[in-house]
Amino acid sequence: MIKDIQVLAYIPQGSLEAYVRITNTYQILTAEEEKVLAERLHYQGDLEAAKQLILSHLRFVVHIARNYSGYGLPQADLIQEGNIGLMKAVRRFNPGVGVRLVSFAVHWIKAEIHEYVLRNWRIVKVATTKAQRKLFFNLRKTKQRLGWFNQQEVEIVAKELGVTSKDVREMESRMAAQDITFDPTPEDDIQAGQSMIPMLYLQDKASNFVDRIEENNWDDHATDRLSTVLESLDERSQDIIRARWLDDDNKSTLQELANRYGVSAERVRQLEKNAMKKMRLAIET
Repeated sequence: MIKDIQVLAYIPQGSLEAYVRITNTYQILTAEEEKVLAERLHYQGDLEAAKQLILSHLRFVVHIARNYSGYGLPQADLIQEGNIGLMKAVRRFNPGVGVRLVSFAVHWIKAEIHEYVLRNWRIVKVATTKAQRKLFFNLRKTKQRLGWFNQQEVEIVAKELGVTSKDVREMESRMAAQDITFDPTPEDDIQAGQSMIPMLYLQDKASNFVDRIEENNWDDHATDRLSTVLESLDERSQDIIRARWLDDDNKSTLQELANRYGVSAERVRQLEKNAMKKMRLAIET
């Protein structure tokens, strides 16, 4: 059902103030009007009733979304997410429970806005568990001044929210942190200062650049020596090594090479062994 009516709650491009004025033009329903519409939707699946319920409650979403303006996120996006919560509430609302729709919808509206704030407030998530999310939003409300909490304030907040002092300190630290680019542009170097750029002080302990260079140099050296030694072998030995070890597409068997040269397979094996010994000694010295 939501897919059919969600377009009604979209914020049109343009002035947010104009959208707010439009939401205020929709009449607030009386308890009896709301119950009739909710019953039509709940028992008959009447989408026109759903439309009226949504439109009459858009102003409440705007009011709730304004309480989250301190997170630095676009007000229009906050309202949009709240509208999604409103639509979910309308779909789940049971008129037989005996409460007004706005009381039921507040939970769904706030839940959608909370999810949006946590997804977009920082690149790195500051709250992942349910307890951390609760602490994040309550701490924002409790923190009325700039600066860090003193120990007494931490203990008061922890007691009020039912968490430990350590939890309060950790969330306060997360909220105070700022996202920093890892691989900066020249402008970032000037603005942030090079000492604050993570790529300049974070160490990759799993990597050893010197060892990689030495390995690459040794591989290049061994490859050159292999080519030189291979060319020093007689033509038949070269052909045997290439056919047995260097031909990736179609490696030859001892018997195939024996048939080619008119000798026994054992003789081919001896030639191969002697050639490999010469090459190994040349590479290792």
